[in-house]
Amino acid sequence: QVQLVESGGGLVQAGGSLRLSCAASGRTFSTSPMGWFRQAPGKEREFVATISWSSTITRYADSVKGRFTISRDNAKNTVYLQMNSLKPEDTAVYYCAAKAGYSGAAYTPLTIREYAYWGQGTQVTVSS
Repeated sequence: QVQLVESGGGLVQAGGSLRLSCAASGRTFSTSPMGWFRQAPGKEREFVATISWSSTITRYADSVKGRFTISRDNAKNTVYLQMNSLKPEDTAVYYCAAKAGYSGAAYTPLTIREYAYWGQGTQVTVSS
């Protein structure tokens, strides 16, 4: 079982930055790919970024590429999402997610169905 707790959300002006954190409990964190997703009001949850357990591979949605950076610290059981040059369209609840079981060192799942564990979400609001 893995429990995930996000933090770091808030209100920021367009062009600003935020750093989200996701603290995980459970022994499988260090061998689990991790992902960030987001859900805006009235929209479906969408993929934002993912990182392999080895940190060797990261992948991003086109909408955030070049602005967001995902990273992880396996010693601290924490994954991060650094968000720069924020835009009003980035406003959403951001969720971190963990894949269950062992995965290959370069595995980076992109779809919701591939993740078994989810945090409660943290609100990010970007004002124009």
